[in-house]
Amino acid sequence: MENGKIALVLGATGGIGGEMSRTLQARGWHVRALNRDVTKVGDSNTSLTWLQGDAMQRTDVESAARGAALIVHAVNPPGYQRWAELVLPMLDNSIAAARSSGATIVLPGTVYNYGPDAGTELHEASPQHPLTRKGAIRVEMERRLQQAANAGVHSIIVRAGDFFGPRAGSNWFSQGLVKPQRPLRAITYPGRTGVGHQWSYLPDVAETMMQLIERQDHLPPFSTFHMNGHWDADGTQMVTAIRHAAGKMDLPVRSFPWWLLAPAAPFVPLFKEMKEMRYLWQQGIRMRNTALLAVLGQEPHTPLAQAVYATLSAQGCLPVPTSSDRDTHALPR
Repeated sequence: MENGKIALVLGATGGIGGEMSRTLQARGWHVRALNRDVTKVGDSNTSLTWLQGDAMQRTDVESAARGAALIVHAVNPPGYQRWAELVLPMLDNSIAAARSSGATIVLPGTVYNYGPDAGTELHEASPQHPLTRKGAIRVEMERRLQQAANAGVHSIIVRAGDFFGPRAGSNWFSQGLVKPQRPLRAITYPGRTGVGHQWSYLPDVAETMMQLIERQDHLPPFSTFHMNGHWDADGTQMVTAIRHAAGKMDLPVRSFPWWLLAPAAPFVPLFKEMKEMRYLWQQGIRMRNTALLAVLGQEPHTPLAQAVYATLSAQGCLPVPTSSDRDTHALPR
């Protein structure tokens, strides 16, 4: 790469930003991270080069990106607040910084770009007519990156299903199905019986992005890819994996209380976002990874049992194994 192996990660304290930081470092990259208060980033992030600054300030982003070959744009407004006001200006700042430094932008994408009219089998060129506010913003983000590509700013977008993983942050798995730091007594499932749902294990997402970055010289200036991740065809595979990890095959499954969201949605931004995305649990929408396979040959893929076990262990939902347990029991494969 022309500018050397220097990457700027925006959103390094979050799920995908943190995972990408670790993956980049493991590949020998020097990783910079921008934060409004570097004194609060925590001891676990001391291996990164932390820079004081705000993703809403263009001069801060441009300064942090100077000499970088890569900008991972994984920053989001905290608590789903002020999305319409903050998301697009932050992306514009990353585009400006990439234009100045010659860096490639990597953006974690989602299925939110697609509305119910896109069908159930999605490819990168499927029509994007989102019905939600967040989906419309996602579409506009990608439009701006495509426009920037016409002016010489390269970008890679990887759209994936609902995140889960040991350090995945806010997501449906940890905020819907289980309760972190509590023993598993039940699973709350948001989907309808028999309806498929797409999941993505965060370390696999980061590895997929990394492999695309390593092949970027062979990619178009504006590249979009879908991950297959873990496709749960009828909603039972994730439930079964959680039961296996807990060693409780009779763990009860409860329906998600969608009716509770409606009265609180106007006052709780998170509930409003969850309510808007309900259609993804009512019809099986699957993103196909044909284009990704054409480039990588195979998609990075951790077996579901292993991924769920690691996620639940990190979230404090499983008993801490004793030394005898570790000697006599292997991790799920």
